[in-house]
Amino acid sequence: MRRTRNLIVTAAALGILGGSVLVAKGLLADSGTAGGSGGGALAGVFQDEPKASPTPTGPSPEELAAIERAKRVKALDAALKKYASGKPEFSVAVLDRKTGETYAYRGDEKYETASVVKVQVLACLLLTAQDADRKLTGSEKALADKMIRFSDNDATTSLYGKVGRINGLTACNKRLGLTQTKVSSSWGLTRTTVKDQVVLLSQLVDEKSELSEASREYAHKLMSTVAPDQDWGVPAAAEDGEDATVKNGWLQRSSESNLWIINTVGQITDDDTDVSIAVLSHTHSTMPAGQSLVEKVAKLTRTHLKY
Repeated sequence: MRRTRNLIVTAAALGILGGSVLVAKGLLADSGTAGGSGGGALAGVFQDEPKASPTPTGPSPEELAAIERAKRVKALDAALKKYASGKPEFSVAVLDRKTGETYAYRGDEKYETASVVKVQVLACLLLTAQDADRKLTGSEKALADKMIRFSDNDATTSLYGKVGRINGLTACNKRLGLTQTKVSSSWGLTRTTVKDQVVLLSQLVDEKSELSEASREYAHKLMSTVAPDQDWGVPAAAEDGEDATVKNGWLQRSSESNLWIINTVGQITDDDTDVSIAVLSHTHSTMPAGQSLVEKVAKLTRTHLKY
């Protein structure tokens, strides 16, 4: 009997040491039980202890960012739709280089550019000089300065001819990634989309752009020093201390009952912000009304996208 009990104790100890539980029932047949031989019989089984369930990891940082982005886009869509009620037609796009995301509201609608096409002419002029492995001439710089900073139409017409008019500007647009822009012989009637415009703007700052660093810096210099009476539009969405560039376009269109085309394209940058913004619109009753609309739209993108 002592030997039998020792065996049982030993088995139980091994089960506990092995991290298991001995489930025993009738471990020992009593010697007085009928049919018993006076010896004990081991009748238990070993079971593994239940393992703890794995702790859920939850969404990744990338997934959380995507969820937050979707919320912001939905809120902006709703705000723009509400604001658009009863207003002249407009579209807006924002390309955020920090996130790589592009937002667009009615992004594929085409509008006549008016003077915002002058950014395309400038980019093409710079590409043309690069291709010839030369710097801009003094005359070209003087014309570019007038074209961008003062929106001079005669200077634009001269440079438009230098870059090859329709064919030349179309070829440059293709190199810069514009796919929805149709150049007109009357440069101000070129048709484009906000999506194309933010692509063009991004080429003015992207290190992988076909535009060289010197060309990008020159374009920034001109677009960040426009005449005071033309410093409206995109810069209205900039905060104190941020850098803003802009080129605006305005045209009272005879084919639209002398209503106004009002467009604005530009960039807002600092250490934490790097966005390209384009707002295109038409059928405004007055120029100031159009200016107010494009600035309001630009500000709404900032409020809801939180760039």
